[in-house]
Amino acid sequence: MAPTILIAGSTGNTGRNVVETLSKLHETSSVLSGHRIVALTRSADGVVAQSFTKLPGVEVIEQNWVGITAEWLRKNEVVRAFIASKPQPSQFTDETMFYIAALEAGVKYVVRISTTAPNVRPDCKAFYPRSHWAIETLLGTPEFERLQWTSLQPNAFTQLYLQNAVDLIKQYRSTGKQDALRLLGSADAPVGIIDQNDVGTVAALLLAQQDPTPHNKAKYVLNGPEDISGNQVVKLVEQYIGTKVENVIFEDMSFIEAWADNSPEPKNIILSIKHALEPVIKGLCSASTTSKEVLELAAPKRTPAEVLKSMLE
Repeated sequence: MAPTILIAGSTGNTGRNVVETLSKLHETSSVLSGHRIVALTRSADGVVAQSFTKLPGVEVIEQNWVGITAEWLRKNEVVRAFIASKPQPSQFTDETMFYIAALEAGVKYVVRISTTAPNVRPDCKAFYPRSHWAIETLLGTPEFERLQWTSLQPNAFTQLYLQNAVDLIKQYRSTGKQDALRLLGSADAPVGIIDQNDVGTVAALLLAQQDPTPHNKAKYVLNGPEDISGNQVVKLVEQYIGTKVENVIFEDMSFIEAWADNSPEPKNIILSIKHALEPVIKGLCSASTTSKEVLELAAPKRTPAEVLKSMLE
């Protein structure tokens, strides 16, 4: 069996492009040519997982990454891994169990997805950025010195940020009517929303490094190539529907309230996610904050307008 690069969360927001980019690199990279690329999925019958089976160098394995052990990692000769865990109360436990197993199994390098950089601190009111802070702090201890890692701290994903705009455009095209346009950001604050595929590209290129040591213990901030405000999103929508947007709700939190009402988790934990949007609303997440290393490795390219167009196709 060949050394393996493991992609956990392979069918998620960022994982899909990690797999696809590694597959392309596999054909030309001397680093990857002797490696297996294993895409983990909880359902090998899913559409995305099935698409992976057609990619050169990629093997799909049905396995929940949360249950992976050191024995499993050794058996599959995993040497590098990508982790994109869900923002849920068990996140710290889930991820750190994997890293304990990885340390025991001799995994050399991990690239993980974190969250919006200004939130990754011990006193963030939103619950999941504290988990990311705690995980990064744990990985930075002497006990984990043998496991190299890089943590990517992306801004809001463009696809999520623009989904309500897409829905309104499609609704208007279909019915000629408009519901309220609900936007996460404020009317005027600039925010460097980033295409989730650009994040996946950066992760894949890190995993393909001959020597990842220069990126060890790094926390890289990722934003899109340009800023956009809530008012600019409104203008984009109006260009598509050919008329004025009748009702705009900025800094909309209603989806979090609906999530809290329907979640089995304590309501106050889910409602705390509202605080995760504060840096975006305050204008602390502009494109100018992107780490220089990211710009050198694979500068994010897709603008909000380009992603919106692709979401409507």
